[in-house]
Amino acid sequence: MKLLVAALLLGALSAPFAVRGQSTAPSIPPPTAANPATAPSIRGFLNSTKSPFTFTPMKVPQLSPGVLELLKLEGEFSAAVVSGGGKAFSSWFADDGVTLNNGQPAVQGRLSIAAAANWNPATYKLSWYAEGAQMGPSNLSGFTWGHYDATTIGKDGKSTTTSGRYITFWKKVHGQWKVALDASADEPPPTNGMPTP
Repeated sequence: MKLLVAALLLGALSAPFAVRGQSTAPSIPPPTAANPATAPSIRGFLNSTKSPFTFTPMKVPQLSPGVLELLKLEGEFSAAVVSGGGKAFSSWFADDGVTLNNGQPAVQGRLSIAAAANWNPATYKLSWYAEGAQMGPSNLSGFTWGHYDATTIGKDGKSTTTSGRYITFWKKVHGQWKVALDASADEPPPTNGMPTP
């Protein structure tokens, strides 16, 4: 009995090795021969209610209507300033608006902002894009923040660009969105992957 079991085990173990060593090409049907009509296993697979693949869509954060409104406003603000320069910049501010810039005193009031923002878009290009926004609980105020580029074009045609971060606070005045505060700071120097102290 033990010899019969051993022989059966040896036969079972040696069978796969014998098949691997043999050429199996003649016994494999060509690809055109395998179709759902003649191959029940393929037909069953195709009619299966379960998909052979599991698709997991990438999760994209949902943006609230308020945040979308602020992002749209910021894009319109930037586009207007790119084409209209300082005059367009100051036109977006509330009467009591404020600007804060690096190394300069605060400028308060839309008229004062208009007097300070007297640049021509042919010689000074200011553009930016929002990277985030938050709407306040009342939907009457909120802020956006992001990255800006300011390019000065000299008389010789050479340009110099500085980059930085900005934050814009928005508020509704008589049903219209106005800039309450615009603040900016130069981009920090590159750290080459090293943490700053």
